[in-house]
Amino acid sequence: MNRRWNWKEAQLPRNLQEELFSRFELGLLEAALEGDSRNLDVLVLLGDAYDRRGLAEKGLEVDMKLAQIRPEEASFHYRLACRHSVLGHIDPALQALTRAIQLGYNKLEHLRENPDLDNLKKDRRYEEILRIAGEKMKG
Repeated sequence: MNRRWNWKEAQLPRNLQEELFSRFELGLLEAALEGDSRNLDVLVLLGDAYDRRGLAEKGLEVDMKLAQIRPEEASFHYRLACRHSVLGHIDPALQALTRAIQLGYNKLEHLRENPDLDNLKKDRRYEEILRIAGEKMKG
């Protein structure tokens, strides 16, 4: 005997649930920006959502906008450095990282351990930036 279908028992496969939620999240955040394109909270959440989807170029646009809106915010320049590094943009990443440190970014251990900065770690200028950051934290 066939059981009656009950919508309360309907289930989607886990990967489909995740894909649908991700699309919904991106659509919601992008729509929220249409009403207020300078909303920092929405921009940060959107950048993170792009990260989770592997949309680094779109994330770069968001991080550039964050640094433009709040040029004095060290963490936005740090995000920008990470994004540029992931994309292989070494010079802009080093510039953004230097600016973040100038503005007071002081999480030295995080700088050393963050895999997003791995592309920079091959460049001698990265070690110099870390040295300067260490001295700034001591002084």
